[in-house]
Amino acid sequence: MLNGLFSDLSFRLRALFRPRAVESELDDELHFHFDQQVEKHMCAGLTREEATRTTRLEFGGLGQVKEECRESRGISMLETFGRDINFAFRQLRRTPGFTITVLLTLALGIGANSAIFTLVNAVLRKNLPVTNPATLIRLGENNDCCVGSGMRDSYSYFSTDAYQQLKKNTPEFEELAAMQAGFAYRPVIARRDGTQEPALSVMGEFVSGNYFHTFGLQPEAGRLFANADDTQGAPATAVMSYETWQHRFNGDPSIVGSTFRINTQPVTIIGIAPRNFFGDRLISTPPDYYLPIETMPLLANVPYVHNPSQNWLYIIGRVKPGTEIGPLQQKISALLRNELVAAGRLSPKTDKERLAEIHVVLTPGGAGIQYMQQQYGDHLHLLMWIASLVLLIACANIANLLLVRGIGRSAEMSVRSALGARRGRIIRQLLTESMLLAGLGGIAGLLVAWAGARMLLALAFPASQNVPIHASPAPEVLGFACALSLATGILFGLAPAWIVSKSKPADALRSGSRTTVPGASLLQCGLVVFQVALSLVLLIGAGLFLESLNNLESTDLKLNAKNRYIVHINPQAAGYVQTQLDALYHTMEDRFHTLPGVTKVGIASYTPMEDNNNGWGIQVHMHPETWAIASVIHANGDYFDSVGTHVLRGRCINAQDGPDAHRVAVVNQTFVNKMFRPGEDPIGQHFGFPGPDTNTDWEIVGVVEDTVYESVRMKDHLMFFVPTMQRPAGIKEPIEKDDSLFAGAIVLATDRPMDSMESLAQTTLSGINPNLTVVRFQTFNDQIAACFGQERLLSRLTLLFGGLALLLAAIGLYGVTAYSVVRRSPEIGILMALGADRSTIISMVLRSATIQTVFGLLIGIPVTFLCVRFVKSQLYEIARVDLNAMTICIAVLALAAFVAAIIPALRAASINPVSALRMD
Repeated sequence: MLNGLFSDLSFRLRALFRPRAVESELDDELHFHFDQQVEKHMCAGLTREEATRTTRLEFGGLGQVKEECRESRGISMLETFGRDINFAFRQLRRTPGFTITVLLTLALGIGANSAIFTLVNAVLRKNLPVTNPATLIRLGENNDCCVGSGMRDSYSYFSTDAYQQLKKNTPEFEELAAMQAGFAYRPVIARRDGTQEPALSVMGEFVSGNYFHTFGLQPEAGRLFANADDTQGAPATAVMSYETWQHRFNGDPSIVGSTFRINTQPVTIIGIAPRNFFGDRLISTPPDYYLPIETMPLLANVPYVHNPSQNWLYIIGRVKPGTEIGPLQQKISALLRNELVAAGRLSPKTDKERLAEIHVVLTPGGAGIQYMQQQYGDHLHLLMWIASLVLLIACANIANLLLVRGIGRSAEMSVRSALGARRGRIIRQLLTESMLLAGLGGIAGLLVAWAGARMLLALAFPASQNVPIHASPAPEVLGFACALSLATGILFGLAPAWIVSKSKPADALRSGSRTTVPGASLLQCGLVVFQVALSLVLLIGAGLFLESLNNLESTDLKLNAKNRYIVHINPQAAGYVQTQLDALYHTMEDRFHTLPGVTKVGIASYTPMEDNNNGWGIQVHMHPETWAIASVIHANGDYFDSVGTHVLRGRCINAQDGPDAHRVAVVNQTFVNKMFRPGEDPIGQHFGFPGPDTNTDWEIVGVVEDTVYESVRMKDHLMFFVPTMQRPAGIKEPIEKDDSLFAGAIVLATDRPMDSMESLAQTTLSGINPNLTVVRFQTFNDQIAACFGQERLLSRLTLLFGGLALLLAAIGLYGVTAYSVVRRSPEIGILMALGADRSTIISMVLRSATIQTVFGLLIGIPVTFLCVRFVKSQLYEIARVDLNAMTICIAVLALAAFVAAIIPALRAASINPVSALRMD
């Protein structure tokens, strides 16, 4: 040891004072070892030119070996780091096929993960662009929508009176703001006054006067709301969103102070909301206009703004520093109970237990109302796990490639060790190459991520133009991609570097000996088994989600979508009042019936397979002990034929069922099954609101089949249909306050496809009233297909990832098998020289690949059964793995494995025994 230390110290001193002499000494030593290796190859039968070329390849170039030697003599790591990078570039440039394969694999693996993370970051981790979002608190944890009067345990939306009481009695909040819960379901009609611009259906949200102040926002132009704007009798004002200002009005500064007609009423635009502010929730249709709550009775003609029994507001507040959330939550729950008692909704004597159950849960409000987070959260997390599995397969594949490449450089490593290079130095050089590959792959992955994120947005929101989610990677995504690249480089580079670095100096002296060597190492085979197992999991998962989507789409909806068109309308926003609706509906029927090709004109509150539902509590008088919640639709006589719903018993609604006629209703089959006993005839029976008052009842005149409405997953859906203008006979509320009479859609059935129907519908409505515009137009098929958008997205992406995993596994198996054939060429040559035929050689190669595939399947099958338990809730009518689907996936994987293995097997069977025996 002392001699070694003395020699090392002597080298360092000479390198310091006589650098040129040291360089000359290293050159002499390198040339000595180089010439010695050339002579060994010449003894093996090579010419000098061939031996020199082979030795240069083994050494990786004299310059690098010289650097190895300098490192072994004590030269600093920092001095050689730049040379390591340059050498790594040269090595990758020498093998373009290997480099391109690795970069493409990495780009797909890292790009898929980064694309998914872009969406996850934008949807699940995105805070509102407001001041200090961490101090915002939301009152509630659910997304109840949109206007409701039913009692519940946990409250997430509130009446206007409840909001005012909470605002007055909670000094723990700096500000407490309220906003309309269901503005996306109640668009407004806007038109700039004094222009010829057509009226457009846009999103308008009614908010409290302190809305923008609560979020700590400053206007882009003009001013934002103050509390004075949200008082009864105040002039009608509005704040326009920045995106609307830019895209629809080109940033015209004269917009501020101008007058717009919102639902036919004059409204002054007082300011522009700040740039990038998309409202209090992430939604595909953010508000175009913000309007004060107190202007809602005037602009929207709704009766519930000051009705203490109607909940319709979300509440978000900014808490003061030092406020404890637990005591504040208890206080707010107590205040809500007091308000329910004061409003007469509950009694402290008879509803004591019910009152004790009512509470409010305070949740973080920095992300606003988490509508989209709850809607897409489970699917995005699942996709993140799937993309991670694909990345693991990619890493295993690249690790195999590096092992093959590294073992092929074993002679070079042996020479380096013989020249004194330490094992750590060799590992560092190999890791430098893998980290360089990972870095380049990460850069390529970002490009894939950008394109992939755009594709995901197009798939997730195909019909939305103003979704506040961008495909450009955020700083968090860039950091994620860098961290992922670093982890990937270490993961796929460490094991191969460790194994290759174990090359012994004596191995360099054995290059001329002829021996039979084993094929792939245990690690290489293990990586292939790992890839096969994960690929099977992803393939079966893709099959399950494809089957789930097929189950959804093949469900008998009891609808006829052929040549059907849905025209969504908003008569309320067009300025109509309830007493004008009967004449309006008859006019619309007459006008649309005059269009050539139109056979049926259905008018209804809402239509099948749209995200809308209105439910009432009902009780059948024949069985007063039972009551239920049933969905209700106001419809005209043509409605059932227009959507393709068949009458099973009795009759449907007809023209004689006017507002003053006998109250009648048509119920669905589930209504009959749930509310009547077997054998009872529902025709002629009466039902109404729960309670002793029988003056609010309807007579059942018909039964229709169970048509799917809000979702295929909604089972046992009770429904009843009443004529468009009929109300319960004994109801005390005046007709002017009954907004359930406003129709939301027209269903047009035609005798042939009509591409011009949208323009015809708009022209027809404008002819009735210029303010009556098309809110949204869809074919019935498109409306139905939109309900399966998330399932379709999940199915396509899992299928894409499953196919990618299959491809990577096949490449991995091919690489290991091909490498094994090359390694065993001398052995194969000997066998063929001894009389082995082609079929024997092919069988020998295929046997190894088959064993690896079988082991992968044996591991993958139980893992698949385990994983299905975690995704069962996201599958439709699938309780377990279908054996047929599993068989198909196994067959596909086996076929891919056979194709990957047969190519090198055929190559092995074509080896010339003489050439194989000369290889060493």
